[in-house]
Amino acid sequence: MRALHSSMISRDPASLAQSPDAIKTELDFPGSLHAKFTNKLNIVDPSLINPLDIYRVVGVDGNQLDTSFDIDVDKPLAQKMYKDMVTISILDTIMFDAQRQGRLSFYMVNAGEEASAVGSASALKPEDNIFFQYREAGALLHRGFTLKEMMSQLYANKDDYGKGRNMPVHYASKKLNIHPISSPLATQLPHAAGAAYALKMRGQDAIVICYFGEGAASEGDFHAALNIAATRSCPMVFFCRNNGYAISTPSLEQYKGDGIASRGVGYGIDTIRVDGNDIFAVRRATQQARELALKDQKPVLIEAMSYRIAHHSTSDDSFAYRSKREVEDWKRKDNPITRMRKWLEIKGWWSEEAETELRASTRKEVLKAFSSAEKVKKPKIKNIFDDTYEELPEKLKAQRKELAEILDTYPDHYDLSHFENGREGLEEDK
Repeated sequence: MRALHSSMISRDPASLAQSPDAIKTELDFPGSLHAKFTNKLNIVDPSLINPLDIYRVVGVDGNQLDTSFDIDVDKPLAQKMYKDMVTISILDTIMFDAQRQGRLSFYMVNAGEEASAVGSASALKPEDNIFFQYREAGALLHRGFTLKEMMSQLYANKDDYGKGRNMPVHYASKKLNIHPISSPLATQLPHAAGAAYALKMRGQDAIVICYFGEGAASEGDFHAALNIAATRSCPMVFFCRNNGYAISTPSLEQYKGDGIASRGVGYGIDTIRVDGNDIFAVRRATQQARELALKDQKPVLIEAMSYRIAHHSTSDDSFAYRSKREVEDWKRKDNPITRMRKWLEIKGWWSEEAETELRASTRKEVLKAFSSAEKVKKPKIKNIFDDTYEELPEKLKAQRKELAEILDTYPDHYDLSHFENGREGLEEDK
């Protein structure tokens, strides 16, 4: 077990005492460290400060720009990363259409952000804990979440780990250290900071990564989480997907500062801004962030700059607040899947034949999982009462009894054939 980090030990107040000479030039006390005095009044104008640079490894033409290192991805891993991105894009198309056909209630598309999800996931270790927002299906897939597990959750059938009690795209997996996704915006951020602090207290060689969008950074939970993580030196990575829009609100109407990266700096957190459409830049940034978080026991913020090509969700029509031309321009000029394909082709690791075969076989895999999950029955009715309390309280027992009486009194009004064990599924397991 690793020894506790020195930042967990309270500092000696005497160490902040200043000598008579030092107080003439700088202020060093609990509220500010090494702040220099000046006799010139200077109001900082943020518009005069250059925006933080965006790190890029591979250009839109597929050629490597940062040649200071060798991309640490062999052929099998590179092809898996590419397949994961393609799989998500095919899954998105099929499930979006399925929602429009009324075959499931809700879905969120990942188009334009596949590289951010897959690239970051490829840099993590199995013991790392993940808190997702909702547009990171590529990371799920890369980590080992199967199409069957995805479809089971989307259809809330009896194989769903959440037992049918969550909206679609609210994935979770205990075996993969993936915490359940929740609908309220940004609530995962303080939870993730707490989980990272727990890992630190236990001395575990693992970090927490927490994904969120730039819209979530407008919530109070974002600021609370960053402050907790910074002051308690939590080993975690905050991963912001800045895709330009928080549902219908453009980023420029959300905030006036330099994106989200500048906020990390403001909280005293090591910060990286990266090209979110460059899978290798995202991978390297996440590797570096993970190493810093684990070695130095502190948080790191990554802001991945991308563009949300799809509608926010199946409940949204993005063309009500942005033009189709804008979307098509981004889709055509800087598509993360196309960029990686070009890199693979330059390496001699991909071809038109491989592309055709991949898309055909992947579509079959997705449709097979989709068709199978749709036919699986819903969880037992009793699950609506379970898993909140270790022992069911009397009030819930009374409600379950009342439900049983209603179902028995009006059997023709309730079709229970879609649930596992039908009416008997309300009874306690023997």
